[in-house]
Amino acid sequence: MENVLRPLIVLGGAVLLALAIGWAADLLLRRADQRRPGVPLWGLLRECRTPLRLVLLTALLRGSFRETGWAVLEDHDAGIGRALSLVLIGAGAWLVVRIASAVVESAYDRYAATTRDPARVRRVRTQVTLIMRIVTAVVAVVAVAAILLTFPDMRALGTSMLASAGIIGIVAGIAAQSTLGNLFAGFQIAFGDMVRIGDTVVVDGEWGVVEEVTLTFLAVRTWDERRITMPVSYFTSKPFENWSRGGIQMTGTVFFHLDHSAPVPLMREKLHAILLECPAWDGRAWNLAVTDTTPSTMEVRAVVTAKDADDLWTARCDVRERMLAWLAEQHPYALPRIGTAPAAVLPAQSRTERDGRDDGDTTGAARAEEPDRPRPARG
Repeated sequence: MENVLRPLIVLGGAVLLALAIGWAADLLLRRADQRRPGVPLWGLLRECRTPLRLVLLTALLRGSFRETGWAVLEDHDAGIGRALSLVLIGAGAWLVVRIASAVVESAYDRYAATTRDPARVRRVRTQVTLIMRIVTAVVAVVAVAAILLTFPDMRALGTSMLASAGIIGIVAGIAAQSTLGNLFAGFQIAFGDMVRIGDTVVVDGEWGVVEEVTLTFLAVRTWDERRITMPVSYFTSKPFENWSRGGIQMTGTVFFHLDHSAPVPLMREKLHAILLECPAWDGRAWNLAVTDTTPSTMEVRAVVTAKDADDLWTARCDVRERMLAWLAEQHPYALPRIGTAPAAVLPAQSRTERDGRDDGDTTGAARAEEPDRPRPARG
């Protein structure tokens, strides 16, 4: 009877104790969240209850499984202890990542709630994302190293590897030169405020919004929902357009190629009326002027403003469409035209002389140039 009750008491007690501690921690976090609803930290920490229970259960089992008295467990003591140690290391790494994520996200939420500048919020969001990736990578490396150190053979291998760490470091640095370059470029982008999540950029002629920034690549979402993935080193080595730097408001132009008789003053009034009815126009500025001319047309430029790139595109399309429709309906003469006229017909004598010259008949041409002479009489 003791051989059955003892394992049940030991294992069941470990499970119940782990669940009880996890429930108590969750209860305390829930009450703290209710008392201070403006602090999101406590609610985010509640998401760590699963890895916390796993850590507690694994730790309790790791320390008490030998007290069960089962012969099977005693025969495989080393293997079971090592397996529980590996689970404990993995669960501990999971718990550390969750706690770090909760703390970082809580700090970001409080900063975003008290800051009215969208550019600063996007910059902090980019930095928070990269910080979490770095923390996750460091914790993962430490956890893998701790797992390897649990095996005696790996300890000897680690000692021999440390002896040649200098040579391995040089070789790895040469082999992973591009990867390390992207890694440092990611740090430069995150903390140098070059580009942020949510910025509107133009790279390689493609217009889009920065959707994701990692330590090695950057994803840009284009207007047609495509994703352009580029190495972060591109943004530190080549020029690119960032339309969100210094404010997201923008100024755009619409060009019209019209006839010289186009009513420019009336077009200026019509442009103002169109913009007053356009929700995308922010009301900052507008203008219309003749900027160039050719022998057959003239170039008219309309200037509009908007609060961001999306509204600017909408305002430009609206102005172009409505202005052309108004010109076609009210002033069709203003649209560009191609002047044509019937070809001039040469007189018959001139045409004959031209054909003679074209055929190389120089005698006829010379005879036509000689003055009239009296012909001698025939006897």
